[in-house]
Amino acid sequence: MANSDSKLLGAQRGVLTSNGTASIAKAEFSDIVPIRSIIVRPDDDWSALAGQQVRVGGWVKTARKGSKGSRFLQLNDGSCLGNLQVFVEADKVDLGQLARTGICVVADGVLKLPPGDKEQKVELEVEKMVHVGPVDPADYPLPKTRKERILPLEFVRNFVHLRPRTCTISAVIRIRSALAHATHIFFLERGFLNVQTPIMNCSDCEGAGEMFQVTTLFSEGEKLEKDLLKNPPPSEADVEAAKVIVKEKGDVVALLKSSKASKMDIGDAVAELKRAKENLWKLEERSKLQPGIPHKEGKIDHTRDFFGRPTFLTVSGQLQLEAYACSLSKVYSFGPTFRAEKSHTTRHLAEFWMVEPEMAFAELEDDMNCAEDYVKFMCEWLLEKCHEDMEFFAERYDKSCIDRLRMVASTPFERITYTEAVDLLIEAVKNGKGFENHVEWGIDLSSEHERYLTEVKFQKPVIVYNYPKDIKAFYMRLNDDSETVAAMDVLVPKVGELIGGSQREERFDVLQNRILERGLPVDLYQWYLDLRRFGTVKHCGFGLGFERMVMFATGLDNIKDCIPNPRIEGRAD
Repeated sequence: MANSDSKLLGAQRGVLTSNGTASIAKAEFSDIVPIRSIIVRPDDDWSALAGQQVRVGGWVKTARKGSKGSRFLQLNDGSCLGNLQVFVEADKVDLGQLARTGICVVADGVLKLPPGDKEQKVELEVEKMVHVGPVDPADYPLPKTRKERILPLEFVRNFVHLRPRTCTISAVIRIRSALAHATHIFFLERGFLNVQTPIMNCSDCEGAGEMFQVTTLFSEGEKLEKDLLKNPPPSEADVEAAKVIVKEKGDVVALLKSSKASKMDIGDAVAELKRAKENLWKLEERSKLQPGIPHKEGKIDHTRDFFGRPTFLTVSGQLQLEAYACSLSKVYSFGPTFRAEKSHTTRHLAEFWMVEPEMAFAELEDDMNCAEDYVKFMCEWLLEKCHEDMEFFAERYDKSCIDRLRMVASTPFERITYTEAVDLLIEAVKNGKGFENHVEWGIDLSSEHERYLTEVKFQKPVIVYNYPKDIKAFYMRLNDDSETVAAMDVLVPKVGELIGGSQREERFDVLQNRILERGLPVDLYQWYLDLRRFGTVKHCGFGLGFERMVMFATGLDNIKDCIPNPRIEGRAD
């Protein structure tokens, strides 16, 4: 783009100062100026804003009366945590409707520097109220709160469609967005290709069996039941009558052939016989229809389902990613995964997001290095890009959250084997540490064990590797001791397990035996075994629970508050 074009574009998107430079950027595709571009000034210099004409839009957090019936509104548009103070005089709009929390307004006005106001550095004096989206205070469920108070998160969870208007959830969404941006930057700059893996799978990556089934059998069964009520199936007499017609038509054809009738007459008779047979087949098929879900040999007949076999919402895109890593070397996916686990703890969701990289020509140590660098990168990104929101969480929820990000970003992670981790936990028990869950070699470490290692023993992130094979998935590479697999978990303070990964089993015979040992249907994994038959290679990868990363960063205690629309047992609205 030419320099003149660049200046013109800047003029169109920004508010120009006297020297022709854009000091406030307008929103893309809109004439609204984001509140962030007004109130967030890195140099703390608001003087250049005075006298500038802008149009702003947002939702009223609070309103208070001024002199002569005027109103001071605290307006927020979600672009940042802070509000813009908007001053409205009585002759600009009906001030009665502006006194209600939650209304939406769009206003044209002039930016001014309030004299003697230490808290408000800049405010908008309204010249014209362009739009007012009213609120009925009798119905609006989010009550007005004082600045020093926040609404309980359990309460706002009942209004998922409105909770983004709260300070906490809007800050969560900005942090999620920043972490997503950091994720793509991290992997793309390191040569990974972004691959979209399927949401529906026939195989269970983890072998846990806690999956949501995808089926059309119920809806098709309901349609069939309605159809049979409206158009009853043919009776046995109807079918027998059709058989008689077929026989009669067949006899006619036979007679015409024996009498050496013309080809045209025989052709017409054969066509009538064919139509009679088709009609009989349709009657026979319809007579077999039964309302409800189709069964065969006492089991649900999945051959009548949409995909012709049992199909499920994915628990991981890893297996499909391996196929692409074994062709493209380095790939990653970032998408939703699902677990039909009936749990209402603070750490479980039925739908959650995973970041899953896979690398060919790489082993377990490479996997650990990538995971550590990725977590550090995200922490650094939040410290640089989301300081205001992080300060909010430090003030309201977890005083140590910013220090925790700094520590993780700057500290090498501890690396210990699973056996060493269990020995440390057993030693802690001997020294009087009480755990709710028993500690012995072979257990799957619980959250309390993981947090002890990270928060008490080492006081920093810990990578535990070489787990017992019996508590890990079938695809993890069997170690030479035949008792452990090349698996690793990244444990962090506050959350415990943040990342789970492994070197994948690249040996055909070993992988096939592991599938058989777990009692999994080998036929569903033939394509996966093909990756070991055709040009096998050592490769590895991991999965990061995105909501757990949000929990770790913000200090929030419940994972349901770390995702825009939490899905749990009994709640999908």
